[in-house]
Amino acid sequence: MTPGDAESLGARFQRGEDAALHEMYQQYAGPMFVTAISLLGDREQAADAVQRAFVQAWRAADGFDPERELKPWLYAITRRAAVDVYRRERRTANQVSLQVVRELSDEGPSMERIWRSWQVRDAVRRLRAEEREVLELAYYHGYTQTEVAAELGLPLGTVKSRTARAQRRLADLLSHLREPTAVAS
Repeated sequence: MTPGDAESLGARFQRGEDAALHEMYQQYAGPMFVTAISLLGDREQAADAVQRAFVQAWRAADGFDPERELKPWLYAITRRAAVDVYRRERRTANQVSLQVVRELSDEGPSMERIWRSWQVRDAVRRLRAEEREVLELAYYHGYTQTEVAAELGLPLGTVKSRTARAQRRLADLLSHLREPTAVAS
């Protein structure tokens, strides 16, 4: 795809063309899902976040500047939608009945959950300091990559490459935790 095609898609989207929305979905839904699942860790919640992101984008289409790139704009909306889904799920989880809370507290955390948590903390600790720093700002503090760059006084490209490198290293360090996906019944 050439930059002209991307601008054309952005302009058509900004004008409210249904075909442009469909084309955007075909092109960006997959990468947006990857972003959402990396934040939420749950396929169903990630799918919900992507759907919400497209609805929000469509509602804001007339305010989109077709001179800008669609991808960063859509990813920012996806991150915000994922945060909204996370908050909604957390509120719902906090509404569990007192009886269920009592039952769960009697059992305590599972050894597997403790072990996995330790493995993740250890993997993050093993990252290089500059990689750990960009991930902590992005994932724990919710900064965008532009905000991370400003906070650290680094070029945006450096933040993006450090983030990508850190994510690859974490994936390698945690690859032993992957479980085969279960088939929904």
